[in-house]
Amino acid sequence: MISHNDYPEIKPKKKLIKQIYVWIIMLVFGRAFQAASRVDKGAKAEFDAMPADFMLDFYVMPNGPHMVVGKDDNGRIKYYGWNPAGKKITLFMGIKHLEAGIKMFTFQESSCTAVARDRLEVDGDLPVACGVLRIMDLLEVMLLPKIVTKLGVKRYPKWSQMSPLRKWASRLLVYVRLTTG
Repeated sequence: MISHNDYPEIKPKKKLIKQIYVWIIMLVFGRAFQAASRVDKGAKAEFDAMPADFMLDFYVMPNGPHMVVGKDDNGRIKYYGWNPAGKKITLFMGIKHLEAGIKMFTFQESSCTAVARDRLEVDGDLPVACGVLRIMDLLEVMLLPKIVTKLGVKRYPKWSQMSPLRKWASRLLVYVRLTTG
């Protein structure tokens, strides 16, 4: 007679390197959200359209890294770190598993494709979540080289949508604010 004890449960290994990579990317994106809201007019317009109590918890399920970004009392965007405890979150955006997070954050898959393949879960106001994804695409365009960005965004902006002067000036200022806070 075969018993279930003959077949022990196989537990998956920890993917420490992948978790560290995703944590670093989320740290950079969190600080970039804060920097871009002060530097780029497109990002400012997106954030201004969000409610006054906006607070985002962007995370990887089941227990992956978190990125908490929201508006402070003055209406400015602030990166609150990785711990959502004690914060009044209005928008939860979760990547369903670490492998999906790796695909998104190594820019093998755009955020639009990730949504279409059901890798992203949203709990909150959907138009605000779409605004967050637009800002993430804008940050990818500003922070990454064109060859990498083309993999990570659905459509790379043309000259008429984003002038090279705006892109390079915003890129420089966001990099400065990323490092200086």
